[in-house]
Amino acid sequence: MTDVQGAESIPYRFERTHAALEISQLFGEVQPGESTGHTVSVAGRVMLLRVQGKVAFAKLVDSSGSIQLFVQHGVTDGFERFCKLSLGDWIGARGEVMRTRRGELSIKVVDFVVLAKAEASFGDKWKGISDPDIRWRQREVDLWSSKTSRNTLFKRFEMERLTRQWLFDQGFVEVETPILHQVAGGALAKPFVTHHNALGEDLYLRIAPELYLKRLVVGGFEKVFEIGRVFRNEGLSPRHNPEFTMLELYEAYADYTDMMSLTEELIAYLSIQLSDGPVVSYQGRELKLAPPWRRVTLLELVEEKLGSAVDLSMPLEELRSLSRKAGVRVEEWWGPGKIVLEIYEQLIESELWGPVFVCDYPEEVSPLARAHRSKPAMTERFEAIVAGRELANAFSELGDPIEQRKRFERQLSMRARGDEEAMSMDESYIRALEHGLPPTAGLGIGMDRLAMLLTDTSNIREVIAFPTLRKTPD
Repeated sequence: MTDVQGAESIPYRFERTHAALEISQLFGEVQPGESTGHTVSVAGRVMLLRVQGKVAFAKLVDSSGSIQLFVQHGVTDGFERFCKLSLGDWIGARGEVMRTRRGELSIKVVDFVVLAKAEASFGDKWKGISDPDIRWRQREVDLWSSKTSRNTLFKRFEMERLTRQWLFDQGFVEVETPILHQVAGGALAKPFVTHHNALGEDLYLRIAPELYLKRLVVGGFEKVFEIGRVFRNEGLSPRHNPEFTMLELYEAYADYTDMMSLTEELIAYLSIQLSDGPVVSYQGRELKLAPPWRRVTLLELVEEKLGSAVDLSMPLEELRSLSRKAGVRVEEWWGPGKIVLEIYEQLIESELWGPVFVCDYPEEVSPLARAHRSKPAMTERFEAIVAGRELANAFSELGDPIEQRKRFERQLSMRARGDEEAMSMDESYIRALEHGLPPTAGLGIGMDRLAMLLTDTSNIREVIAFPTLRKTPD
């Protein structure tokens, strides 16, 4: 690669007057062959360069869009140096805005300066990078090579901004809670373990901010939310990344029916803002996200699938027999609630196109949810299923410290039997509940999966700027 400007001559800053999009907006009415008399300074990457004798044309791309640079021998200072630029070089350029006789809005460059050299290739200038593994490992190159990748991530980040603003408008306060936890809790998942040298003890990367957020409600914050990273030491798949972004929120004096309304209203709002309406196309199928969403109980779905009545009070062996006939393997130590949930997750969830609220989960698999007000052994919990996957999880929150201790003790019993995702005892949280948690409802939404839905993306890695990948040999 020929050096067109030494590193020692790279400026420390560049005064840009306009972004590419601003130039298109300000001078869009200029006719072919006309000059405007306006001089501008632009900056960005050179992503296309054509040299035709004593004239060169370049496509300059910045974060707003692109503009053509028109370069002429005898007009542009350093014409020969410009012609030696490489794909991906950052430059700043100054010149008059004009439109070529062929109708392309351009800048007639008077002078330019190299702002950074691209010492590595940007791949095929038309197709970008085709290998998805390389795209995800070298995301910074992918973003310049693929407009689709840039738009997908921009839409994802805009989704989070809109979510925050919508919640602010509903009276919620954004808060921060610890990422390093002394007790792994707040969800059923296997944590990452780290060690704090000064304290001399193991800590856990949070699997959910739930327990700390509810402690804030105890402390008087009646409507709180947090959008942040959570970490679960589980497998990789098109739907799973070990670190991902969760929205969790809690509202005092509300129950899980209020969370259903909030969920469908928020997602419909985001769909309208980002997809021009509450009806979206996902992987070739239509999804109608406008409220109200369908509501159906977990047991109703299981009964419909198995073709027979199912109840948590029925003999355990009868439930095991039903699951075996359906092809669902169960562990001997599982109770009725765990068996029913396994049937649902293996046979039903992926078939639900939705959107649908699957309501009323067994207490056995919902250790933080409040007991259902009218259904024994069930809790007031729902999961929102969209396009065959869980998008949100919500409860009427359990606030009784005595009952919460019993639930944690049952989780410890399950852990002793080999359930690595079972919760531990959290004495700090129980102590907080002893100070009184008012009737409260909580909601968690997987923001990466929501971004997949709103960008029509089938792989979670496309909506994460830098997804977790297996380390490659040096």
